[in-house]
Amino acid sequence: MAFEVSDGLLGTFVPIAVYWLYSGLYIVLDGLGMDDYRLHPKGDEETKNIVSKWTVFKGVLVQQAFQIAVSTLLFTVITFTASNYQEKLVIGDESGTVRKQPSALVIALQFIIAMFVMDTWQYFMHRYMHINKFLYKHVHSKHHTLVVPYAFGALYNHPLEGLILDTIGGALSFLVSGMTPRVGIFFFSFATIKTVDDHCGLWLPGNILHVFFSNNSAYHDIHHQLYGNKYNFSQPFFVMWDKILGTYMPYTLETRKGGGFEARPVRLNKAQQTKTD
Repeated sequence: MAFEVSDGLLGTFVPIAVYWLYSGLYIVLDGLGMDDYRLHPKGDEETKNIVSKWTVFKGVLVQQAFQIAVSTLLFTVITFTASNYQEKLVIGDESGTVRKQPSALVIALQFIIAMFVMDTWQYFMHRYMHINKFLYKHVHSKHHTLVVPYAFGALYNHPLEGLILDTIGGALSFLVSGMTPRVGIFFFSFATIKTVDDHCGLWLPGNILHVFFSNNSAYHDIHHQLYGNKYNFSQPFFVMWDKILGTYMPYTLETRKGGGFEARPVRLNKAQQTKTD
């Protein structure tokens, strides 16, 4: 008998594989020399970051192990709920056991809805973790030990943060959009790629994600700096909530003396500063 893996299970493990494969691509690029495209000088990773890369690597593995455990449980519940909710998509023989996958247009609409839901959830939860001093000190500050972000540090979070922002946010996106578990594999893999890219610390020419999304590596780099701690909470796709609620910090991308780029904040006027404080 052939061994089959459910789409729900793949939806948990494939994004993790994508995380390390895509992060690995940036490690390879780093080895080829990326000084002309860095948002910070290479040495800043060692001098400004509070934790070592080895600590980050182990921390991400712990976070992902916790994510696997919770996601597996959630997917079991979600798949059952979604199966009942999407009975109209079930066709096949008389037993009705073969599920029809949605059309490309429906999938595109589901992606848009899921992106909006995930962005909304993560903006307000992320912002609250900065406002609440207890949560920031004991939970979210772990992520901000990386003042100079890099690709495989994207998920260097406290497990509680991973549960609230990523796991619950992903579950809500999945349920509200009505996507099937198979479509969920692609959506969560795409969200993973986007998150890694936002933390890569590079501004690469021809990056197609920068064409479609204003929320990018330079935008998120602003948030990781001390002066940007109260700004640019949006992640991982759009910047709408920051702009609507006054937490958007405009910036310019300038060539840095000695090579590379630097995201420099544009000074806010007093009215804007008061609104965001």
